Amino acid sequence: MSGLVRLRKYVSAVEETLHDGGAVLVRPVMKAAVGGVIANPYAGRHVEDIQPMMKVLEPLAIDLTERVMKILDARGAELEAYGKGAIVGLAGELEHAALWHQPSGFGIRHAIHQSKGGSAKSIVPSTVKVAAAGARIDIPLHHVTAAYVRSHFDAIEFCVPDGPKPDEIVFIVAASIGGRPHARVGGLAPADIKAGDGQR
Repeated sequence: MSGLVRLRKYVSAVEETLHDGGAVLVRPVMKAAVGGVIANPYAGRHVEDIQPMMKVLEPLAIDLTERVMKILDARGAELEAYGKGAIVGLAGELEHAALWHQPSGFGIRHAIHQSKGGSAKSIVPSTVKVAAAGARIDIPLHHVTAAYVRSHFDAIEFCVPDGPKPDEIVFIVAASIGGRPHARVGGLAPADIKAGDGQR
Protein backbone atom coordinates (compact mmCIF):
# COMPACT_ATOMS: atom_id res chain seq x y z
CA MET A 1 0.00 0.00 0.00
CA SER A 2 1.01 3.63 -0.40
CA GLY A 3 3.15 5.40 2.15
CA LEU A 4 0.05 7.37 3.11
CA VAL A 5 -1.54 4.12 4.35
CA ARG A 6 0.43 2.86 7.34
CA LEU A 7 -1.53 -0.12 8.68
CA ARG A 8 -1.14 -1.10 12.34
CA LYS A 9 -3.60 -3.98 12.67
CA TYR A 10 -6.76 -5.71 11.48
CA VAL A 11 -9.71 -6.36 13.78
CA SER A 12 -12.66 -8.63 12.97
CA ALA A 13 -16.17 -9.13 14.34
CA VAL A 14 -18.34 -12.13 13.45
CA GLU A 15 -21.94 -13.07 14.26
CA GLU A 16 -23.70 -16.36 13.52
CA THR A 17 -27.40 -16.20 14.44
CA LEU A 18 -29.23 -19.53 14.72
CA HIS A 19 -32.60 -17.99 15.67
CA ASP A 20 -33.99 -14.81 17.21
CA GLY A 21 -36.82 -16.20 19.29
CA GLY A 22 -38.53 -18.12 16.48
CA ALA A 23 -37.75 -21.50 14.99
CA VAL A 24 -34.13 -22.46 14.38
CA LEU A 25 -33.15 -21.18 10.95
CA VAL A 26 -32.43 -23.64 8.17
CA ARG A 27 -29.47 -21.44 7.30
CA PRO A 28 -27.92 -19.30 10.05
CA VAL A 29 -27.50 -15.60 9.34
CA MET A 30 -23.79 -14.81 9.10
CA LYS A 31 -22.44 -11.28 9.53
CA ALA A 32 -18.82 -10.11 9.61
CA ALA A 33 -16.92 -6.85 9.74
CA VAL A 34 -13.21 -6.19 9.35
CA GLY A 35 -11.49 -2.96 10.25
CA GLY A 36 -8.05 -1.73 9.29
CA VAL A 37 -6.39 0.57 11.80
CA ILE A 38 -4.14 3.05 10.02
CA ALA A 39 -2.14 6.14 10.90
CA ASN A 40 -3.98 9.36 10.10
CA PRO A 41 -1.53 11.44 8.01
CA TYR A 42 -3.61 14.57 8.67
CA ALA A 43 -3.96 14.21 12.45
CA GLY A 44 -3.36 17.29 14.55
CA ARG A 45 -3.42 19.81 11.71
CA HIS A 46 -5.83 21.20 9.16
CA VAL A 47 -4.87 20.20 5.62
CA GLU A 48 -6.92 21.79 2.87
CA ASP A 49 -6.31 19.21 0.12
CA ILE A 50 -6.86 15.73 1.51
CA GLN A 51 -8.21 14.16 -1.67
CA PRO A 52 -4.90 12.43 -2.62
CA MET A 53 -5.63 10.04 0.27
CA MET A 54 -8.76 8.73 -1.42
CA LYS A 55 -7.09 6.90 -4.31
CA VAL A 56 -4.51 5.23 -2.10
CA LEU A 57 -7.26 3.84 0.15
CA GLU A 58 -8.72 1.72 -2.68
CA PRO A 59 -6.35 -1.25 -2.10
CA LEU A 60 -7.28 -1.23 1.60
CA ALA A 61 -10.99 -1.41 0.71
CA ILE A 62 -10.35 -4.38 -1.58
CA ASP A 63 -8.23 -6.04 1.12
CA LEU A 64 -10.87 -5.58 3.85
CA THR A 65 -13.65 -6.86 1.59
CA GLU A 66 -11.65 -9.95 0.67
CA ARG A 67 -11.03 -10.59 4.37
CA VAL A 68 -14.76 -10.31 5.09
CA MET A 69 -15.52 -12.81 2.32
CA LYS A 70 -12.86 -15.17 3.67
CA ILE A 71 -14.34 -15.02 7.18
CA LEU A 72 -17.80 -15.73 5.77
CA ASP A 73 -16.35 -18.41 3.47
CA ALA A 74 -18.29 -16.75 0.69
CA ARG A 75 -17.85 -15.77 -2.91
CA GLY A 76 -19.03 -12.34 -4.00
CA ALA A 77 -22.25 -13.76 -5.43
CA GLU A 78 -23.17 -15.17 -2.00
CA LEU A 79 -23.04 -11.86 -0.15
CA GLU A 80 -26.53 -10.49 0.42
CA ALA A 81 -25.90 -7.26 2.32
CA TYR A 82 -23.02 -4.89 2.93
CA GLY A 83 -21.99 -1.71 4.69
CA LYS A 84 -19.00 0.41 5.66
CA GLY A 85 -17.87 2.82 8.34
CA ALA A 86 -15.00 4.73 9.89
CA ILE A 87 -13.87 5.91 13.30
CA VAL A 88 -11.45 8.83 13.38
CA GLY A 89 -9.22 9.36 16.41
CA LEU A 90 -9.57 12.54 18.45
CA ALA A 91 -6.67 14.35 16.76
CA GLY A 92 -8.49 14.03 13.44
CA GLU A 93 -11.70 15.48 12.05
CA LEU A 94 -14.95 14.14 10.63
CA GLU A 95 -13.90 14.99 7.08
CA HIS A 96 -11.10 12.44 7.38
CA ALA A 97 -13.76 9.76 7.76
CA ALA A 98 -15.41 11.02 4.57
CA LEU A 99 -12.25 10.00 2.70
CA TRP A 100 -13.60 6.43 2.93
CA HIS A 101 -16.82 6.94 0.95
CA GLN A 102 -15.49 6.76 -2.61
CA PRO A 103 -12.60 4.28 -2.24
CA SER A 104 -14.59 1.88 -0.08
CA GLY A 105 -17.47 1.80 -2.55
CA PHE A 106 -15.02 1.12 -5.36
CA GLY A 107 -13.04 -1.46 -3.42
CA ILE A 108 -16.06 -3.36 -2.12
CA ARG A 109 -17.62 -3.62 -5.57
CA HIS A 110 -14.30 -4.52 -7.19
CA ALA A 111 -13.66 -7.36 -4.74
CA ILE A 112 -17.22 -8.69 -5.07
CA HIS A 113 -17.23 -8.55 -8.88
CA GLN A 114 -13.83 -10.26 -9.05
CA SER A 115 -15.09 -13.11 -6.86
CA LYS A 116 -17.22 -15.47 -8.93
CA GLY A 117 -19.48 -12.94 -10.58
CA GLY A 118 -20.98 -11.14 -7.64
CA SER A 119 -23.31 -8.23 -8.31
CA ALA A 120 -23.21 -5.09 -6.17
CA LYS A 121 -25.45 -2.35 -7.55
CA SER A 122 -26.94 -0.84 -4.41
CA ILE A 123 -25.34 2.10 -2.62
CA VAL A 124 -23.15 0.98 0.29
CA PRO A 125 -24.63 2.40 3.52
CA SER A 126 -22.22 4.08 5.89
CA THR A 127 -21.73 5.57 9.32
CA VAL A 128 -18.78 7.54 10.68
CA LYS A 129 -17.70 9.25 13.87
CA VAL A 130 -14.81 10.91 15.69
CA ALA A 131 -14.14 9.09 18.95
CA ALA A 132 -11.63 7.80 21.45
CA ALA A 133 -10.07 4.34 21.48
CA GLY A 134 -12.56 1.59 22.25
CA ALA A 135 -15.55 3.44 20.83
CA ARG A 136 -18.26 1.20 19.44
CA ILE A 137 -19.94 1.85 16.11
CA ASP A 138 -22.92 0.24 14.39
CA ILE A 139 -22.14 -0.50 10.74
CA PRO A 140 -25.40 -0.42 8.74
CA LEU A 141 -26.21 -3.18 6.28
CA HIS A 142 -28.61 -3.37 3.38
CA HIS A 143 -29.10 -5.55 0.32
CA VAL A 144 -26.31 -5.50 -2.27
CA THR A 145 -28.62 -5.48 -5.30
CA ALA A 146 -31.57 -3.32 -4.23
CA ALA A 147 -31.53 -0.85 -1.36
CA TYR A 148 -35.27 -1.18 -0.71
CA VAL A 149 -35.17 -4.85 0.36
CA ARG A 150 -36.52 -4.28 3.86
CA SER A 151 -35.61 -7.72 5.23
CA HIS A 152 -31.91 -6.86 4.94
CA PHE A 153 -31.96 -3.55 6.86
CA ASP A 154 -29.61 -4.51 9.67
CA ALA A 155 -26.29 -3.63 11.34
CA ILE A 156 -23.26 -5.17 13.00
CA GLU A 157 -21.55 -3.59 15.98
CA PHE A 158 -17.81 -3.07 15.74
CA CYS A 159 -15.06 -2.01 18.13
CA VAL A 160 -11.27 -1.80 18.28
CA PRO A 161 -10.33 -2.00 21.99
CA ASP A 162 -7.08 -0.06 21.56
CA GLY A 163 -8.03 2.11 18.63
CA PRO A 164 -8.29 4.44 17.08
CA LYS A 165 -5.50 6.20 18.93
CA PRO A 166 -5.75 9.98 18.59
CA ASP A 167 -3.64 9.95 15.42
CA GLU A 168 -5.33 6.93 13.79
CA ILE A 169 -8.38 6.05 11.72
CA VAL A 170 -10.25 2.75 11.62
CA PHE A 171 -11.78 1.99 8.23
CA ILE A 172 -14.39 -0.80 8.24
CA VAL A 173 -16.14 -3.07 5.72
CA ALA A 174 -19.04 -5.35 6.71
CA ALA A 175 -21.21 -7.90 4.94
CA SER A 176 -23.77 -10.59 5.63
CA ILE A 177 -25.19 -13.79 4.24
CA GLY A 178 -28.89 -13.55 5.00
CA GLY A 179 -31.10 -10.75 6.22
CA ARG A 180 -32.69 -10.35 9.63
CA PRO A 181 -33.78 -13.64 11.23
CA HIS A 182 -37.54 -14.17 10.87
CA ALA A 183 -38.03 -10.96 8.84
CA ARG A 184 -41.78 -10.40 8.52
CA VAL A 185 -42.59 -6.73 8.10
CA GLY A 186 -43.19 -6.82 4.37
CA GLY A 187 -41.51 -4.77 1.68
CA LEU A 188 -39.61 -5.83 -1.40
CA ALA A 189 -38.43 -9.45 -1.22
CA PRO A 190 -35.08 -10.45 -2.76
CA ALA A 191 -36.88 -12.81 -5.15
CA ASP A 192 -38.92 -9.88 -6.46
CA ILE A 193 -36.03 -7.56 -7.40
CA LYS A 194 -36.61 -6.52 -11.00
CA ALA A 195 -35.00 -3.19 -11.83
CA GLY A 196 -31.25 -2.99 -12.18
CA ASP A 197 -30.86 0.50 -10.77
CA GLY A 198 -29.70 -0.54 -7.30
CA GLN A 199 -32.96 0.65 -5.72
CA ARG A 200 -35.74 -1.73 -6.75
